[in-house]
Amino acid sequence: MIRLLAIFLTLAGSAGAQSLEFVSRFTWRSDQAEFGGFSSLELSQDGTSFYATSDKGIFAEGRLERRRGQLVSVREGRLTPIKGLNGKEILSWRSDAEGLAVAPNGVLFVSFEGQHRILSFASTSAAPRRVPSAPAFLRMQKNSSLEALAIDENGALYTMPERSGDLNVPFPVFIFKNGQWLNPTAVGRSDGFLPVGADFGPDGRFYLLERNFHGIGGFSSRVRSFAVARNQFVDDKTLLVTTPGTHDNLEGIAVWKTDAGGLRVTMISDDNFRFFQRTEFVEYRLVP
Repeated sequence: MIRLLAIFLTLAGSAGAQSLEFVSRFTWRSDQAEFGGFSSLELSQDGTSFYATSDKGIFAEGRLERRRGQLVSVREGRLTPIKGLNGKEILSWRSDAEGLAVAPNGVLFVSFEGQHRILSFASTSAAPRRVPSAPAFLRMQKNSSLEALAIDENGALYTMPERSGDLNVPFPVFIFKNGQWLNPTAVGRSDGFLPVGADFGPDGRFYLLERNFHGIGGFSSRVRSFAVARNQFVDDKTLLVTTPGTHDNLEGIAVWKTDAGGLRVTMISDDNFRFFQRTEFVEYRLVP
């Protein structure tokens, strides 16, 4: 049975709180040697086709199949090595692809945390172009940098590191807009949660997936959403907090609209290439 703790947060001046309600989950398995370690997720507008990236520099593509709204299988799961600027497969610590955002024109943006950078790809088989870096990227912690990446309807990129530098320091949000990086806002840090994935929903809100590790107790996840006004994050809403072990290590998030008009939040877990973990797709519906 799914063990779930949902927090209903009543904000001053709001008509009521929103929350996420569990819908279904599906464990994805494959015998392909490169399979696993998925840290990001992007879905098509109808929630069927997906892209993901892995810690070992792999693009994953496929289709999610549902019956009566429940996840039942993954089809056409294709794995493609991510190429570097030289057109060759990215190797070693430089391949740790953590964030993914797909522009309206189909260009894929990928953020990395081994070598702190963002690359853009015309397709999963193409060599990339480098997105200019912000000076602050060079000062980020190793293995804890550009975890979350999202793109808004105007093509602005939003990214943030997994670590802020101190328990009392908020997570800085960097925005790449009109050819330059801005750092106008931040996200508060609390309760041991660290940002691992982000997406803009059809409602225009910024959805942030956060993770907390509890040792043998497993992982807990938190989902928050924000409105964006003049490059500032406002109206912070906590939609979901799971108890440790409810799901595996959820790291990728995608928000989409169903045919009925409701919002769905789909997430994918990073199994860290360990036999005792699993790659699972998890879906929740947004409840007004």
